[in-house]
Amino acid sequence: MFRLRAICPFSWRVFHFRPFSCETLIRQMDKCTDEEQVFDLIEKNKAIFSEKQVGYAFNILWQFQKQKTSLFKSVECIRDHPQFLTLYNLTTNKMEFMNDDNLVNVLYITQHFAVEAHDPLVEALVTEAWRRLERFDINVLSKFSSCLADQHLNFSPLMGKIADIVNRKLETIQDLRSLSVLMVSISSLISQRFQDQLVNKTELLFDTIDSSQVNIARRIVQFLRNIKYSYYPLLERCNKVFLSHVNHLDLESISKILSLYHFLQFHSFEFVLMAKKRLTEMIPQFDHPASFVKLFVALGPMAGPEEKKQLESTILLMSEELTSQQALAVMGAMEEMESRNSRLIKKIASILHKHLDDYKPVELLKITKALIFLHFQSKELFVKLKELLHSYLKISVKPSEISSLVCAISMLPSPHLDEVGISRIEAVLPQCDLNDLNGFATSILRWIQYDCMHLDSTGKQLKLLQKLDHYGHQSLQKCNNLNLLWEELKSLKGDWFAQSLLEETIATLQRLVDEINYMNVAGIASFISRTNCLSTLLLDRIASVVLQQIEKIHPFSVLAIILPFSILNYDPPQRNEFFGTCIQHLNSYLILCSSLNRRVQFRLMELNRAVCLECPEYQIPWFHDRFCQQHYNKDIGSMNGAQQQISKMLAEILGGINCVKASVLTPYYHMIDFECILDKRKKPLPYGSHNITLGKLPEMHWESNTQIVGSRLPPGAERIALEFLDLRAFCTNIPHLKGKSAMKKRHLEILGYRVIQIPHFEWNSMALSTKDARMDYLRERIFGEDKKYSRK
Repeated sequence: MFRLRAICPFSWRVFHFRPFSCETLIRQMDKCTDEEQVFDLIEKNKAIFSEKQVGYAFNILWQFQKQKTSLFKSVECIRDHPQFLTLYNLTTNKMEFMNDDNLVNVLYITQHFAVEAHDPLVEALVTEAWRRLERFDINVLSKFSSCLADQHLNFSPLMGKIADIVNRKLETIQDLRSLSVLMVSISSLISQRFQDQLVNKTELLFDTIDSSQVNIARRIVQFLRNIKYSYYPLLERCNKVFLSHVNHLDLESISKILSLYHFLQFHSFEFVLMAKKRLTEMIPQFDHPASFVKLFVALGPMAGPEEKKQLESTILLMSEELTSQQALAVMGAMEEMESRNSRLIKKIASILHKHLDDYKPVELLKITKALIFLHFQSKELFVKLKELLHSYLKISVKPSEISSLVCAISMLPSPHLDEVGISRIEAVLPQCDLNDLNGFATSILRWIQYDCMHLDSTGKQLKLLQKLDHYGHQSLQKCNNLNLLWEELKSLKGDWFAQSLLEETIATLQRLVDEINYMNVAGIASFISRTNCLSTLLLDRIASVVLQQIEKIHPFSVLAIILPFSILNYDPPQRNEFFGTCIQHLNSYLILCSSLNRRVQFRLMELNRAVCLECPEYQIPWFHDRFCQQHYNKDIGSMNGAQQQISKMLAEILGGINCVKASVLTPYYHMIDFECILDKRKKPLPYGSHNITLGKLPEMHWESNTQIVGSRLPPGAERIALEFLDLRAFCTNIPHLKGKSAMKKRHLEILGYRVIQIPHFEWNSMALSTKDARMDYLRERIFGEDKKYSRK
């Protein structure tokens, strides 16, 4: 018989014995009201069960489980039931005869019954499915890919084979539900070109689904998160689906969507408001720690004072039941919430302390950051934390893990970089990316600062910094892919990067300038804005990409794109065409939602002021007076060293303190450092007893459309504004005045001021190293006198 089966496998399958009671057993299973009745049927009829009935039994059992409130406990009961082993053995014997859909469905349900991935049955089902892979239809293929993903086989050759099949059949796929599952499963293995094809296909198919398909929309957003692509057109369409069904979304869905949006930096004010309302309504519904922790993490960072108080008081009551991971999640959320509930902080910290040995290195870093941020003090906890971090550091070999450990150690009280720490860092330097190098540098700088305060030697740390510089420059010089470089650059910050690598980074970006396109243009523009580094080559390329590919750039990205031109005070060669294109692209997309935050209001105020002063022909009214009064109704703060020097010298030069005003608020609410008035003979005019001192604002008597300041001066007199410009007023790489300072000077001149700007590099130069030189410098700038110093 076995020889016949080996020779004629097809015939064996065709004539395989099938019991006549097949349909009868299925009807009997349909009538079962619980799992025990199903298992009774399995026990009594195991000798005649067909492959179809085996699959049907799994389906019935899974339907019962989905109706349970405590899924995990119920799954354990089923998996450990004596007759589950009978079904297990029947599956092993019958899987070869199951159709494709039945086979993969049994695998899917088996995994949901918590049967381990290394179990022989699961391995056999996966192997059989792999053998049939090419003939699977799209629905079966998507479910199988989901099973592999659940087994963490995202990078396996089998998943690669599935990706290849999807690539070959993409044009014929019309089912977005199945495609969205496959996209998430294969996202770790696909090329940039394939990613683009999937995004385009998703856009084409999106209109084929109705607005109730929340899971499809969520998987699309998950795919975009996996490939790190904030593609706004698709995100907005998915967001509309979420908004239309937000009242039906559960805690798990809302929490997941908020997390995905946060990673993709996609801001939907409407969804956040509705999610906040929905989550707030859920607060009384959860009394189990697992669910309430998830609610706490999702709602806490965006909750109002009353909701925060309610969340904190409830989690405190549940604190004794929290697991190690739940306590870690709560502490992370408290950091985001900037919690000041000392009782809760102390309680969660005690739970973390108890489970400290169970945490991974990256989790220990999270704990350290949160405890330091929340100003928690515990010598015992910090000593234990430091011991654990050092013990991990001795055995760790991964650069990112070592970077996390070193960072955490450097944040603790009394940090010190010992020989072990230095050797571990040196060992992995050749494998480090820019983020790892930057993390090491930040930690080492903390150690240097600590050692300097305690008069310890810093020679080894300084040598290590030199090595970091070397490897950082080497990494940049070898880089030949802009997208890979951008992945490392987008989160880089800190003194070491700005001082050691910024120049080389700009040179690398200029070398790869032709790779700037509509997908990365906003990110590169944001980097330039953040670093304040003027590169006309990069800015001209950005303008060119916008002009050529504006239809592919989402309006949300336009602000980031035009910002460096404004900040750095630079106009591209196609100035009018470039800015005109950006404005036209925005005009069709202006949305003013009710939740405008203060930053947006401030930007609108600046726009209103600029139009009023620079374009009076438009007759736009000044309607931000009340907003400005509220915004500036606070103390200004203290003078820096240079401003204090200038203040004293001005009083001496002008003939007394009553001839100079400090911290002056002008019409349209520009703040200037110092103001003085010269009559027509260039003699300083004294102010009255109402002179303004720094830190106190003048009473506001101006009305809308304030008259020009100079019109109220005596005939021939002039009002002078003196501004000290620190390094923030100039580009990082060259002494080029940035846009904000240039615009302020322009506005003050329109208001009637003669503006004197004092750059920090002039004031602190060797030429002005004495008081006499600085006094001559100020006299020449104010009175135009030809003294010893002549301005270059």
